[in-house]
Amino acid sequence: MKDQYNKVKNIFNNNKKVVENYFFMTILQVLNSFFYLLIYPYLIRTLGLQSYGAYVFALSIVMYFITIVNFGFDVTGLKAIVDNADDKVKKAEVLSSVLTAKIYLETGCLILFSIIVFSIPQLRENSLLLYICFAQTIAYTLLPQWYFQGLQRMRVLTFVQLISKLLTLPFIFILIKTPADLNLFAVITSLGVIFSALTITFIIIIKDDLRMRWQPFKAITVWFKETLPFFLSNSMGSFKEQSIVVLAGALLGMQEVAVYDLANKIILVPRVMLMSINGALYPKISLNNTAKIVKRILKIETLIGILTIILIILFGKYVVIFMGGIQLVKAYPVSIILSVTVLSWLVVGAYHFFVFIPRNMYYVITKNQLIAFASTIIYLLLGFIFIKNIYVLAIAIALSGITEIIYSQFVTSKNKLLKYDV
Repeated sequence: MKDQYNKVKNIFNNNKKVVENYFFMTILQVLNSFFYLLIYPYLIRTLGLQSYGAYVFALSIVMYFITIVNFGFDVTGLKAIVDNADDKVKKAEVLSSVLTAKIYLETGCLILFSIIVFSIPQLRENSLLLYICFAQTIAYTLLPQWYFQGLQRMRVLTFVQLISKLLTLPFIFILIKTPADLNLFAVITSLGVIFSALTITFIIIIKDDLRMRWQPFKAITVWFKETLPFFLSNSMGSFKEQSIVVLAGALLGMQEVAVYDLANKIILVPRVMLMSINGALYPKISLNNTAKIVKRILKIETLIGILTIILIILFGKYVVIFMGGIQLVKAYPVSIILSVTVLSWLVVGAYHFFVFIPRNMYYVITKNQLIAFASTIIYLLLGFIFIKNIYVLAIAIALSGITEIIYSQFVTSKNKLLKYDV
């Protein structure tokens, strides 16, 4: 018994940084998910299905631009920080290059966003709400989560975001009383996100003593070129997710958006808790990447994904009724369908981090997401031939996730990537 205890203790001590990084990455993701779950019952009863659905619809449109601003730098930036963790000059250079690139992207996004909003009557009618939500792109321009992840200091980011969330809660419960307060709610949430990003930037400049300087466009073209495969990959995944919400709003109405949003929020909690595993393991596994370890990770994450689906089937209905009441009970079967995405995100993420990225096979990641995006469109078109409802949207997303797994397994098997160590 004592030997087993000492063995577990040694494993923990040897992987202390990995455990800590995963813990705070998970807490950060769960914090963001639970924050909106915490206020969800209040919002759905004060704003109502129609207004709340309009907010989700607006934010989904803005998420397209957040994806563009991020541009996949969370992967290349993370890799650069991990490789230069002790080089202060290099870290400042990495931060400066990414920030400069994001400012270019933010400017372009603002112009494109304005053209779209004022060209479409339905969006123009809600332009104020859309611009308030768009302000959140400023936070994503500034916030380098990958920097703290690479240095395994996720506790800093977690504490800052926790404080930011707590500061917004009183304003939401005191000021948001009727559907007419929708824009005010959007202002509160957007300011909270921006405050968090500004605080993190201040910590990097003052505590870490890193000075960020404007970089010439020619100097950052290398970053754009290296990051492009990840942008294509991330954008396809994000566009696919957000397109479901936009389609639900455009074709089925804002109440169906609220139904899908609740189902997605239920799935988001286990998904974000588990998705952080691969990011937390990456700095450690990248130093000792063996086929045996990767196979073990894939097997364990598959089992975890299946277990999550079973738990959603058993308890999802109670969560739906508690959160939204009987009016949103349709979200329960939708959540069961979407639970498949937990499995696909876990397994596909493991292939990306531990099989393709270590071998610089970025093109495979891009192809994977292109196939997922194309398959989603095909599944949607086939589904809408027979019926037009919210279930078709959920099934399309679930099937595209399974398609991603099959493609990742096919490429790995065809190239015998897990027969030899990196």
